[in-house]
Amino acid sequence: MPAVVVTGSCGLIGSEVSLFFARQGFRVHGIDDNHRAVFFGPEGDISWVLEHLRREIPDYQHAALDIRDREAVLAFIDELRPDLIIHTAAQPSHDRAAAIPFLDFEVNALGTLHMLEAARRFCPEAPFIHMSTNKVYGDRPNAILLAETATRFDYADPAFEHGIPEDLSIDQSKHSLFGASKVAADIMVQEYGRYFDMPTCCLRGGCLTGPNHSGVELHGFLSYLIKCNIEGREYKVYGYKGKQVRDNIHSQDVARFMFEFWKAPRVAEVYNLGGGKSNACSILEAFRMAERISGRPMSYQYVEENRSGDHICYYSDLRKMRAHYPAWDISKNLDRIFDEIAASWMTRLGAPIARATAHSTE
Repeated sequence: MPAVVVTGSCGLIGSEVSLFFARQGFRVHGIDDNHRAVFFGPEGDISWVLEHLRREIPDYQHAALDIRDREAVLAFIDELRPDLIIHTAAQPSHDRAAAIPFLDFEVNALGTLHMLEAARRFCPEAPFIHMSTNKVYGDRPNAILLAETATRFDYADPAFEHGIPEDLSIDQSKHSLFGASKVAADIMVQEYGRYFDMPTCCLRGGCLTGPNHSGVELHGFLSYLIKCNIEGREYKVYGYKGKQVRDNIHSQDVARFMFEFWKAPRVAEVYNLGGGKSNACSILEAFRMAERISGRPMSYQYVEENRSGDHICYYSDLRKMRAHYPAWDISKNLDRIFDEIAASWMTRLGAPIARATAHSTE
């Protein structure tokens, strides 16, 4: 039975990956010390996810290990010598990083280096899958010619008809400190692949989402937006008239791609992992979709100043992923994603719903 180590195993992607690979017959060893509660306070606490994993995966093994602890990481990987490493642990907030620059860099960059070096020393043949971010491109996507409609911005340059490709430069643009620390990790993962001929890949995620997401104001756009709608809480829109666009990918589709990479790993690959053009929506469009599910009007406040380094429009060009792994594609559309997130929040919050969700097809 192959063994997989999942860092950040109680986060959105980490928990989904743990459940998915357990169903594929893997022994799952999770690493998570609930640092999300440090980053975001009580709302970010993910202890409930750990209990869920223990219920759903009978032989799940958990380590409350801080990936900044080099010796602890080395000892852990040395003892296990896993067949696969999926590294999802991170300080995930674009905005929060500026207030905690040392912690952000230590977790995102140094923690990734610790995991890579442990893999090189003790299991260099094991595929190493790293959850990167589209923030490695900084604000360079904002230089692309855009068209404005009543509800969104979109690319007007035909070269980007399918979205952002992997060869867009990550240099000489504003990233946020979070984006910079993730660039360091991203490049290091590529370098370990090329320099040491290790099977590594960076997945530059867009808006990764799903029903297990503990969305908060500074991280988890779609989950937090839907939560605000259900609770009647005011949502803050930061600039761009609420027409900024994001592509959204369900955490199960992320896990499914990782499984395809595991079966046929490559060296030092990079993929833009998002929902693509068909799963993209603006904040204004997301408001309407949330309102249709809950029957409640969206309460929001508009703040003229946009978040520093934020993308006006971003969705992933999925053609490279589909070409390399033709068995993979998006399986959950935007309606299905909204329905699942809303149902999850209403269960967790004990909130009534105005009507039953209507979109049952994937």
